[in-house]
Amino acid sequence: MDHGTRQDTQGLKKRVMASADRQPFDVVPRDTFGYHRRQVDEFMTRARVAYEGAGGLRAADIRRITFDAVKGGYAADQVDDMLDRLEDALARAEREARIRSEGEDTWSARVQGSVEILRGRLERPDGERFRRPSRAGATSYDVVGVDALCRRLLARFEGRDALDANDVRRAVFSAATGAQGYDEAQVDAFLDASIDVLSVLD
Repeated sequence: MDHGTRQDTQGLKKRVMASADRQPFDVVPRDTFGYHRRQVDEFMTRARVAYEGAGGLRAADIRRITFDAVKGGYAADQVDDMLDRLEDALARAEREARIRSEGEDTWSARVQGSVEILRGRLERPDGERFRRPSRAGATSYDVVGVDALCRRLLARFEGRDALDANDVRRAVFSAATGAQGYDEAQVDAFLDASIDVLSVLD
């Protein structure tokens, strides 16, 4: 497995932040929704501070950031692309720091342990991978769509699919109601854990 080098990671982070400096994101027309510009600008300022070593920012923080949708905001696809690249750079840096502190054998064993935990749920039958909401009117995720992604995740861990972290980040499921679907919070937490693993395997 090629883990890259510290120099490679620093180069990637520099390219990501330099790209952010060069590119104010496109602003969508006034009658079209985009991301709140001030919120995006403030987050990118925070990211630059973290990059310069004056503040903590982890890959998981990038994944959880949200911006309000407003008319005349920044083009969402451009901001999302930047965030994905920044998350990848931070995930790689975190991986390398763990390898330095734990040693590669220990790190590899821990990652494999995480894969096996994920596989335990992925190997469950369709329709039985996640709990159903207990509240009748609660929104939930379409079971068929979630199970389809889970089958691909299992195939990825078995070397039969090229699914990567970005595929999981961008997954969208149809809405269901109550016990017709899977509990959203449980699915989201599982997919977050899957992204963490895929980010260090890719």
